[in-house]
Amino acid sequence: MSTAADVLARCDALAACSDHPDHLDRAHLTPALAAAHRLVTGWMTAAGLRTWRDQAGNLCGRIEGREPGLPALLLGSHLDTVPDAGRYDGMLGVLLAVAVAERLGPEVAAWPCALEVVGFTDEEGARFGTALLGSRALAGTWDDEWWDLQDADGVPLAQAARDFGLDPSLIGTAARRPADLVGYLEAHIEQGPLLEEADRSLGVVTTIAGARRLRVEVLGEARHAGGTPYPRRRDALVGAAEAIVLIERTVRDSEAIATVGQIDVEPGAVNVIPGRAVFSLDLRAATDEARDAMRDTLLAGIEAVCAARGLGVRVTDVYAAPATPCADRLRDALRAGVVATGDPAPLDVWSRAGHDGMAVSAVTDVGMLFLRCHDGISHHPAEAVREVDVAAALDALTAAARTVATQAPVPA
Repeated sequence: MSTAADVLARCDALAACSDHPDHLDRAHLTPALAAAHRLVTGWMTAAGLRTWRDQAGNLCGRIEGREPGLPALLLGSHLDTVPDAGRYDGMLGVLLAVAVAERLGPEVAAWPCALEVVGFTDEEGARFGTALLGSRALAGTWDDEWWDLQDADGVPLAQAARDFGLDPSLIGTAARRPADLVGYLEAHIEQGPLLEEADRSLGVVTTIAGARRLRVEVLGEARHAGGTPYPRRRDALVGAAEAIVLIERTVRDSEAIATVGQIDVEPGAVNVIPGRAVFSLDLRAATDEARDAMRDTLLAGIEAVCAARGLGVRVTDVYAAPATPCADRLRDALRAGVVATGDPAPLDVWSRAGHDGMAVSAVTDVGMLFLRCHDGISHHPAEAVREVDVAAALDALTAAARTVATQAPVPA
């Protein structure tokens, strides 16, 4: 049976599947993703799973229950990465799921449900700018307008899918119905420092953050850097900088999280006062109400900053995802699994990052298990986990899957 050491060795092997020779970069529908699928298919098959790739590009595997065609307990995470990624975000959860399937395989034939493992694609949204494409397809919430999305090279999503061997006209076949599933469990590195600060291997996720992404455009006037005195300046970059400082000052003592990760300046010349600055705003909170209240507070502050400097401001909402509470029954199963590893009082945490469970919740209940990662570092090559924590996660996820599956409704 696979051990924590085996899971970590497989993470190392997957890290070699990259579209860039110098760092890990594995985006949706790329040759590196195809290579990752070949590796994981081999491990799934060895674990006793029947494998296939759906028309969204998700890699799937299944072990039947006591009769063919029963609803399935779904385990998994994602196989794509951000650019210059670490080797545990997403893929550790997939490989833990494969190891759980290997452990439980002999039992599943007596279960009132099947066991499935999924390696989702495009959770990160790095190539086409829209995250959760794989899990949205599985949840039946696909939007055909997404086929027109283009990557940085101008390749439409539909063409990339065909090049990958998929048929866009069959995307509907990737969708599951609520009756097809009994729940979804995912193990994932925390991507934050709370577990490490509490000296805990594992935590049980209560909810996945509701997120909104905005585009904030500050409009001033481009003029000569030397010839324009300060009272005459309408410097869009200085206004944007003041707004960004206001964002941090407002949010840092709240329960929300806000990040400005991009800023573009026009005309962008060393001797020209910036006439336009555009920055991104990523805003998250445990509930939609808290997130949206903070949005309103921040926009009022940004507008006041810009008005005081004679600047215009335009705000565009570019992305929204509702907060996703984890189902009580799945949280209870995960909590019991953590207790079985020797932690008598499992830590509850809310996920400040988004995950495939946000999309999967449209079709079935979701539950998440977090495991400690060094210094909370993620989306960076320095991602690191300890073998002892991976071992605890493997034990806890196995126990939780057994609990959820054996308590599944008995088909009529």
